[in-house]
Amino acid sequence: MLRVKVLLVGPRESGKSVLANFVSESTEGIGSYSPTQGVRILEYERPNLTGNSKGAGCRFELWDCSGDQKFETCWPALMKDSHGVIIIFNPELPSHLKEIEMWYSCFVQQQPLLDSQCLLVAHHKPGSSEDTENLPLAHPLNKLKLIHSNLEEDPEDVRMEFMKYFKNIVTIINESREREEMSIIS
Repeated sequence: MLRVKVLLVGPRESGKSVLANFVSESTEGIGSYSPTQGVRILEYERPNLTGNSKGAGCRFELWDCSGDQKFETCWPALMKDSHGVIIIFNPELPSHLKEIEMWYSCFVQQQPLLDSQCLLVAHHKPGSSEDTENLPLAHPLNKLKLIHSNLEEDPEDVRMEFMKYFKNIVTIINESREREEMSIIS
């Protein structure tokens, strides 16, 4: 079974834990806000996501990382062997638009990750206004895939976007493995 490690990062109170619970179908910690201390790892399995007929499936590890920069010394350890990074932010907070540049720099640019292994999620909290369609994202963030998540209005669209992203990560991992195997053979 293929193991896939994806980090969920971003500013404090942006909705990382809510989305991690939603995607992994976990009910842990639902209710009142409780800041993540360091990291919380959720595991779940998806059969047949690999697209091959062997049906091995995937085991996903969603690393729900604290948005508190006091844990910055732990970041290199969290990043080790990760296959993807999801940067989650609240589009209604201008400070988050600035802060996500730092998250991108630390978690994507400092690792050998491609932009296609990164997903930006503008997470709309319940009762928020949806008036954030044209977000002023700075370069290089404006090159990344951006999705808007609203779990009240379109949870299935959000789930579908995450599954597309995960399938893309699996494809990248499989292609990388095939290239490695070919280089060993030749």
